[in-house]
Amino acid sequence: MSNQTELPIPDYDQLPEGSLVHRIRTLDEQGLHALLEHERGHANRPSVLQALTHRRDALAKGEAEPSGGDPAAAQPEVTPTPEVGAGDPVDQTDNNQPLRHGVAGQTPNRNPRTR
Repeated sequence: MSNQTELPIPDYDQLPEGSLVHRIRTLDEQGLHALLEHERGHANRPSVLQALTHRRDALAKGEAEPSGGDPAAAQPEVTPTPEVGAGDPVDQTDNNQPLRHGVAGQTPNRNPRTR
């Protein structure tokens, strides 16, 4: 099962792992078995293999049923959130509080002696 067109989920190898977990719910045991064989022969990602195996076993035991959706349907793909580095503005405190006038020493978060 090396041909991409034979896989039950189109563009399987290009989909992020999080999206695969949701799409495999639509497959029957035969479709899951095909993806397991393909995954073992190609990327061999442990988390994907575990999800496929768990879903196949649940179907075999009668604990789950295919959801009936279309695995080829357009779905929004989840993109990973960017990591925040040390120089990012998220790490800096935002001191956007306006200055108070007329009362010395009561301006919060500001040192009146630094200029």
